Amino acid sequence: MTTQDKSPRDDRWYFSLMAPNTKGDKFAWLDPTSIYINQSAFQDLLSDLLADLEGHDFDVVGGLDAMGFVLGAAIAARRDVGFLPIRKAGKLCVDTDRVSFTNYSGRTQDMEMRLPAFGPGTRVLLVDQWIETGGTMEGAIELVERQQGRVTGLVAIAMEDTPRASKLRERFPVVTAIQPGTPWQAECNAQTLSSFATYEPQKAFPRA
Repeated sequence: MTTQDKSPRDDRWYFSLMAPNTKGDKFAWLDPTSIYINQSAFQDLLSDLLADLEGHDFDVVGGLDAMGFVLGAAIAARRDVGFLPIRKAGKLCVDTDRVSFTNYSGRTQDMEMRLPAFGPGTRVLLVDQWIETGGTMEGAIELVERQQGRVTGLVAIAMEDTPRASKLRERFPVVTAIQPGTPWQAECNAQTLSSFATYEPQKAFPRA
């Protein structure tokens, strides 16, 4: 049961806090950050992800710019390992390696990682908030592997069933809060949640 004693782990109550896009097709179709705002929701999300990571070993968590920083840093802190930010290009003031990728909107972007970031053979768990097309995650994987790191798995709140994302599941262990084969996954693939019909921002407000 969750800390709010609302639902079993296969019906995760905090998904209903996620907000629909109100700004048009240049933006992602939903915003999961209200989960982070709500202490109970955020802790339950982390507990569910970490339960599915039990027995999965890694030396460092790599978080993808920008919202992967939130989830990745929290997982790293819970597992008592270091955190590696993988940045959008032009942000780091040290030597970097750079890769180009195509994001969910179809735009080409560059991403960077500090050089060097770790020793050969380091086990890296990569975390992003959401995996839609898989292009951003593919770029992060390339950066890690160029430095002879070993990607041991991928974590996200959800991964949509797109062709590129499905190939990532074939290559790596993947842990997602929205699990494959569930009604939530079907709604995620359709890029609309039934909870949008009753969404109220106030439900996620932190306790005063």
